[in-house]
Amino acid sequence: MGAKIICLSLLLISTPGFVYAQATEAKKSEIQITWLGHAAFELRSSGGTDILVDPFLTKNPATPAEFKDLSRYHPNYILVTHSHGDHLGDAVELANMGKAKIVSVYMPEPFKKGELRRDQIEPVNVGDNLTLGDVKVHVVPAMHSSEPSGRPVGYVLEFPDGRSVYHEGDTWIFGDMALIQEFYHPNIILMPVGAAADGQSPQMAWLAVNRYFRPQIVIPMHYGALPGSSTEADVRAAVGKDPRVIFMRPGETKKF
Repeated sequence: MGAKIICLSLLLISTPGFVYAQATEAKKSEIQITWLGHAAFELRSSGGTDILVDPFLTKNPATPAEFKDLSRYHPNYILVTHSHGDHLGDAVELANMGKAKIVSVYMPEPFKKGELRRDQIEPVNVGDNLTLGDVKVHVVPAMHSSEPSGRPVGYVLEFPDGRSVYHEGDTWIFGDMALIQEFYHPNIILMPVGAAADGQSPQMAWLAVNRYFRPQIVIPMHYGALPGSSTEADVRAAVGKDPRVIFMRPGETKKF
């Protein structure tokens, strides 16, 4: 009987699925996420790569006062999903203050006004993949507008241990979300939930997550800051008590 148990144990350990699970657990590293209010996030990899996404800070009503001071930020890269002011935000000022490049679809009007040098911009398009430090970034579509120039996108950030974070940008539900799941299988989704006037209600955002994705964690964003935005109560009513949903406070940092 003892020999059979030993053989069974060896068989389990040698099976590909078991070995993969063990290896995945062993190599899991830390993803640090700070919500700065609205759609603004700072993400840091285990290797120290610091990425700001949609840094709408100084004029963001939801950003705590101490986080409006741009001198506190030293990003390696700045990702912008589209040119609306509540997403482009302080990206140009931050790029001019330090050495961080802006990664975005090219936006000639706001970039020209900000007098950015060409080497301060890493232009991308839907479908592009690039490596930023130890983070791989995949550029995916979004269904929205982007005045005065450019087009809306989202970003899937793939970290060294293989886990990925999907910043949806500003988007309505669309069928190609199925391809984003198939190609990049995001583990953490930063989910925009407003404004309802644009059809991006919490209910619609939550429908998109449940129809197309299989995340372990969902962090609601894009609410509680601007007039017409959804409230936290609106979001909680839509997502119920789903344990995958983690509400963060502006200025709060969590490690995953």
